[in-house]
Amino acid sequence: MTHDNDTADEPTLFSAIISPHRSLSSTGFVIVMVLFGAASFLAGIFFLTLGAWPVMGFFGLDVLLLYWAFRLNYREAAAYEEVRVTPSELTMRQVSRRGEVREWRLNPVWARLDRETHEEFGLQRLFLVSHGKRLSIASFLGPREKESFADALAAALGAARRGVTRTVVE
Repeated sequence: MTHDNDTADEPTLFSAIISPHRSLSSTGFVIVMVLFGAASFLAGIFFLTLGAWPVMGFFGLDVLLLYWAFRLNYREAAAYEEVRVTPSELTMRQVSRRGEVREWRLNPVWARLDRETHEEFGLQRLFLVSHGKRLSIASFLGPREKESFADALAAALGAARRGVTRTVVE
């Protein structure tokens, strides 16, 4: 892809990759599944000895559903957002868990941030606004992280509006 303006030699004012947070590692997942499976099996054996043998199947179903929920959660973790600001371009890429890419290129001079804040819970939603269109960004982040991200991005947009200052080294 070629551009009319070559931005390859421009300095990057801001660059971030935002991905969903997953607090449980793959080792932790195995430990949780083994412990939950063992507890379900022991509870199932208890009910089996009491003569309530159909209950054993429901305990197995619980383990299967928990496994499925974790796998779905980990699959969703493949999604990410990438934001890059240079003096002449703001690039926003959203990549879904399936690898589908949506990309927007905006002029950072005209782009601004719009925030939806709840007085009790903090920053809830963050949008890039340009020419009357709103693009939701940083949806993976919590309120505090979203606020920090918004401040850094706003500073980069401000720097882009002021223009690049280059120092001459002799």
